Amino acid sequence: MKIFKKLIVLFFLLIIYMYVANITLMPNSIIIMQGENVEVSRLWGINIKQIATTNPNLEQYKVDTTIEEVSGETGNLENGEAYQNNEAKSNITGKIDLGVSIFDTIPLKNISVSVIPKTTVIPLGDSIGMKLYTKGVLVVGMSDIEGNKPYENTGIEEGDRIIKIDNVEITCTDDLVETVNKSKGKELEVKYVKEENDTEMVANIIPAKTSENEYKLGLWVRDAAAGVGTVTFYEPISEQFASLGHGITDIDTGSLVKIASGELVKAHILSIMKGQKGVPGELRGTIDGGSKLGEVYNNTSFGIFGKLETASSLEVSNKNEMEVLSRDKIKTGKAQIICEIETGNKKYYDIEIQKIYYNNNSNNKSMLIKVTDEELLEKTGGIIQGMSGSPIIQDGKFVGAVTHVLVNDPTTGYGVFADLMLKEMKLN
Repeated sequence: MKIFKKLIVLFFLLIIYMYVANITLMPNSIIIMQGENVEVSRLWGINIKQIATTNPNLEQYKVDTTIEEVSGETGNLENGEAYQNNEAKSNITGKIDLGVSIFDTIPLKNISVSVIPKTTVIPLGDSIGMKLYTKGVLVVGMSDIEGNKPYENTGIEEGDRIIKIDNVEITCTDDLVETVNKSKGKELEVKYVKEENDTEMVANIIPAKTSENEYKLGLWVRDAAAGVGTVTFYEPISEQFASLGHGITDIDTGSLVKIASGELVKAHILSIMKGQKGVPGELRGTIDGGSKLGEVYNNTSFGIFGKLETASSLEVSNKNEMEVLSRDKIKTGKAQIICEIETGNKKYYDIEIQKIYYNNNSNNKSMLIKVTDEELLEKTGGIIQGMSGSPIIQDGKFVGAVTHVLVNDPTTGYGVFADLMLKEMKLN
């Protein structure tokens, strides 16, 4: 009997855990494109309903349920009614607040849904350079200072960013060097940001004096990153651009570079290192530091985003404007990429979309693609470094961008959905 009671208790605890986990895993905010499905997985008894919207035409708001709920209930819902299923579709734009509750009586949390309008973009494919400047200085290594380790037991690690020393803002390596030397060896309060969770921390460090009468913390730091890649598209209505389809990571720490600012500049391709099995190829080029094309404002796992100074800076033509194809309309088969593997010579090249991961929102590996164009295969061997961001076109519509190459097969790689890049751009 005691065993039976324990089993009953364990069963109820498991049920409670499942519900707590389900509610915890529900996002606090969602960004979707107009007409796209809203997907929120939930258990029986957890209701979701609209509680507010910024759209003035509230009475026009409808959702169409398309996934059958665990209880088996289905149907269409009007404004203000609870969601009966896991998936709904929004045909308006703006911000919608959804309320999550148990049996529509006990409120649990709110979910903010931002519905961005359908848009047209101009796919580009130009080779460009980027210069990114970090928020604070990035710690990329540590070393002894003539037998001393000032950083020891402070909690500072590679990948962390130092943002202040004794309330002096640190924006570059020169700021850090100057501030530490001015200390003359007195204890410093260092404010830094942990890489893994973006949490601000404080540590006290006593700088070590070198034989050259300089004071150091024993930390190797960096304040900038640069690279060559491909700009993906330009949105005329906002004058914003997107590029790469993935972020720039620090070469030493492997972490995404958190930037304070950045610049889009011209690049000149010098040579091509052809890709082969086990050895990724590369577009080798130089960055023209004196030819600023635009501002970079964010470096994310779905691309680098910013604003062009003028559309003419990349010879953007409105005649190339095209619809952004939603992921559910992308199909396997023939497609093309636009890229510039020789300076001033941008071309369309044939590829094949082999697999589509429709439900993937967690990373930039949305489609498996294969280069089939004989000219591109002859020149590059397939997908090489520097081609990341090359727009993917299918049936005259923009569907995504090249992001990765498979090292063991340079003809094959991944592309990211266009909607993921657009959503990331609209977040900023």
